[in-house]
Amino acid sequence: MIPFHVVGLDLSLTATGMANGLGWCEKVGRDGITNMPLRTKYQTLNDLASRIIVLTRAEHAHLVLVEKLVFSRQDGGRGGAGERSYLYYRTMGIIADAGVPIVEVPQATLKTYALGKGSGTKPQVVDSIARRLPMFITGGDDNKADAAVLAALGADHLGHPLADMPKTHRAALDKLTWPEAAR
Repeated sequence: MIPFHVVGLDLSLTATGMANGLGWCEKVGRDGITNMPLRTKYQTLNDLASRIIVLTRAEHAHLVLVEKLVFSRQDGGRGGAGERSYLYYRTMGIIADAGVPIVEVPQATLKTYALGKGSGTKPQVVDSIARRLPMFITGGDDNKADAAVLAALGADHLGHPLADMPKTHRAALDKLTWPEAAR
């Protein structure tokens, strides 16, 4: 039995990537949320948050890493910004209420762990996961790859690295603020 349970989440309405420190990764989501009547939207978002929690067992994790929620000032709330915010905070709220430490990971830090630098394309991250962390079967899906990076980053922090990562990649560990309970 593995002595830790770490979860990586790349939250999205249509394609939430989920991964754990055992090499499991999956994707879940729902199309059309932004066009639903308000009551249906609310119920659907709550159901999606619950499904993410159940599939990942995040309420029982030692540590959860989530890609930080960021919006462009130029989008003006288009693209489901409100719905994405609700899903993010609903899911994180359930996990936080269970007492699980959560670390928000900026995209540049995620890319540093995957690529050794804070920038790069989605295909580069997918390729890096296929080469460095082949236990994660992403099928080329960038949402699963991002979640895998987050899970691997968390496992590394907990002293259980999933692969021998170069120093440039591991620099990501020093860029994050880790909760006391996850040290």
